[in-house]
Amino acid sequence: MSLIDKPAIIPPREKPWSAKESWRLFAIMAEFVEGTERLDTIQPAVSIFGSARTDPQNPHYILAEKIARQLSDAGFSVISGGGPGIMEAANKGAYHGESPSVGLNIQLPHEQHRNPYQNISQTFRHFFTRKYMFIKFATAYIVMPGGFGTLDELLEALTLVQTGKTRKIPIILVYSEFWNGLLDWFQKSLIAEGFIAPEDMNLIQVIDEPSQVVNAIFQYYETSGFEPTAAEKEIQLNL
Repeated sequence: MSLIDKPAIIPPREKPWSAKESWRLFAIMAEFVEGTERLDTIQPAVSIFGSARTDPQNPHYILAEKIARQLSDAGFSVISGGGPGIMEAANKGAYHGESPSVGLNIQLPHEQHRNPYQNISQTFRHFFTRKYMFIKFATAYIVMPGGFGTLDELLEALTLVQTGKTRKIPIILVYSEFWNGLLDWFQKSLIAEGFIAPEDMNLIQVIDEPSQVVNAIFQYYETSGFEPTAAEKEIQLNL
């Protein structure tokens, strides 16, 4: 056969972008299903957030570990992002306590280091499915000092509670010296401009002592109990 008679080699056609998006939706659904089934038995649970760049000698790390240990011994599963820094401190404290230590790990372009203090570990490809799990299974939110990711989680929780898209839960900021500037800006800018209502500040508590953090959560649920009401479960279904 001459070169002229050779059949043309047709390169394989790349899948259309819309087809890729359709298959991606199945992967997202799988993350929701797998994560929900895996975490369904951990309640009551508390989600703890903070910087991944905090080393074990940092006072924020030490404080987060103490809080997590006391929460775990009090019967709360502790959920973190599964990485280093404050996430590791939260998992470490819970791991050495009485209740499960839960890590919701995320795949990143530069792979996040998964900390070793996890009784239950679940890995996500998508930030939004992971964030859904933090909210869905949280009896309370504890926010330690951190950067953009920490602020993202805090503002997401405040927005969902403020708009009634999730049930009200304690949202506790720890280490007042770090948070005072932000809270002052909320007062002088957001409230002053009418962007939030003055009573929206009541969604936030600032507490520095580990035992007081635990007590504040128990006091919040003193009359209602940790189990969501039928109405709250309906809200969670539409989160």
